Amino acid sequence: MKKSWLLPLGCTVLLGACSMPVQHGSVDASGNWKPDRPIEFIAPAAAGGGWDTTARMLSKTIDENDLANQSFGVVNKPGGGGAVAWAYIHKRNDPHNIFIGSPPLHFVELAGQSQYGYKDFTPIANLIADYGAFAVRDDAKWDTLDELFADMREDPSQVTTIGVSSPGSMDHMQFILFAQAAGVDIAKIRYVSDQDGGAMTSVLNGSVDVISTGVSEAAEQARAGKMKILGITAPERLEGDYLSTLPTGIEQGIDAEFVVWRGVFGPPDMTDEQLAYYEDVFEQASLSDSFAEVREAYGWDELYMGHEAFKEFLDEQSVDLQAALDELGFGGN
Repeated sequence: MKKSWLLPLGCTVLLGACSMPVQHGSVDASGNWKPDRPIEFIAPAAAGGGWDTTARMLSKTIDENDLANQSFGVVNKPGGGGAVAWAYIHKRNDPHNIFIGSPPLHFVELAGQSQYGYKDFTPIANLIADYGAFAVRDDAKWDTLDELFADMREDPSQVTTIGVSSPGSMDHMQFILFAQAAGVDIAKIRYVSDQDGGAMTSVLNGSVDVISTGVSEAAEQARAGKMKILGITAPERLEGDYLSTLPTGIEQGIDAEFVVWRGVFGPPDMTDEQLAYYEDVFEQASLSDSFAEVREAYGWDELYMGHEAFKEFLDEQSVDLQAALDELGFGGN
């Protein structure tokens, strides 16, 4: 809908003021910014899960290592796959409000389910990487991704894939990107979304063929002898006695990878001084021994990127995901 630009003078002045960079906090004589009250660190989902756990572990690391002059308190704002929290951050536009993000910040916006995407915020730093896995029941006929995708190239509809994510989101899209790279007609792939926790059971009881999930979830079943992992989405093999036995898609001739990154974002109008403050805090957190222990405990890989590298990474990933979503008919743009 076209908006009128014929505004009263007072409104024009107000709008101009609102578009200025936010100046909350204080800047010392050396030009260094510091917050003047505790930080509200938003997890865009309910307690538990990747966003919440990452935010809480980072907050704990920052506080225990005295890395900031203010505490980082985690606040859960669930709803809309993250959209409720994103709208909150964008509206407040306050550098004391930051949030943890991951690939749904791409998916929800690209699919037209939210007006906000990563470009509407300030990427501060990425901290960790998690990876996906494609697994089948232990007695399935496929032993490799190449064997699975060979059958799907003949008839994509003969294989049913399941994941926790909704269509067009994480579990679905990591499988789509690998199938696409393997020459499968992705428009004909049968994907089932089970957000009620029954996805793994559906594979184990033979209701569906393949699960697209996280490495740790698949590894738990594979170690128990109930499933076999055909491939993982990492660019190279992971560390660990068992994890190092899991083949990547790349080593099976599939030119694809998918990283479940988790990073920190701020409001849209952060100043350079505010960005520098947070970037330094999170870099120190990433380098700390205590956060190294957290990564090991949760099976996360280190993937630190400062503001510029993180933004470049997001730009590149967005292009690839947009192309795949458009081919599936999920593109909202």
